[in-house]
Amino acid sequence: MSSSLREGDHSINHRADARITLRLFLPHPLLPDLKDLASAIAVDHGFELADLQVLAHMQPMTVQIQIRRSSGDDVTLDDCAGFSAPMGEALENSAVLTEAYVLEISSPGIGERLQTDRDFQTFRRYPVDVIHRDTEGTEQRHSGTLIERTDNHLKISVHGRIKQIPRDSILSVELASPTG
Repeated sequence: MSSSLREGDHSINHRADARITLRLFLPHPLLPDLKDLASAIAVDHGFELADLQVLAHMQPMTVQIQIRRSSGDDVTLDDCAGFSAPMGEALENSAVLTEAYVLEISSPGIGERLQTDRDFQTFRRYPVDVIHRDTEGTEQRHSGTLIERTDNHLKISVHGRIKQIPRDSILSVELASPTG
C-alpha cells in the first residue's frame, strides 16, 4: 500500500501515520538537561521556568523558554530581554547544545484555564465553563458568567441565576467563547 494520498482519499497509511505520531511525541533527549539549566538560571534571576520546548525540526534548532515571576507579577518584554543574555551565556558555558540554535524567551501569557486568585479577579464577568463533582460524585458541567471565587465557593451566573459551587468540588474552570 502506498504511503501517499490520492486525490479525494481521506485515509492515511497506518505505517506512515505511526511514523508521524512518533516524531511528534518523542521528547528531545536534551530536554531534561536544558530544563535543569534553565530552571537554575531562572531562579537566580527571580523567575521560575514555566515551560521549555526544543524545536529540533527548525534550522537552526530553536529553544523556546517561557518564564514567570516567582512573585506572580507580570513578566515584561524587558524581563525577557534581560533574561536572554544570562540564559544564552549559561547555554554556551554548559556545552549542552553542540549545534547552532536560536534562543527565544517569552512568558506563558494567560491560558484558557483559570487557576490563581489573580486569574479569577481578572476575568470576573467573563464567560466560563466549570466542571465539578456533585454531592453524589457525578461530574457536572455548567456554563455561565464568572462572578467571584471566595475561599469556599465559586459563584457564576447561569441565565441570570446565581449558582454557587463548593470550591473543593471543582475540577476545572476555563474561559469560554462568548458565542458558545
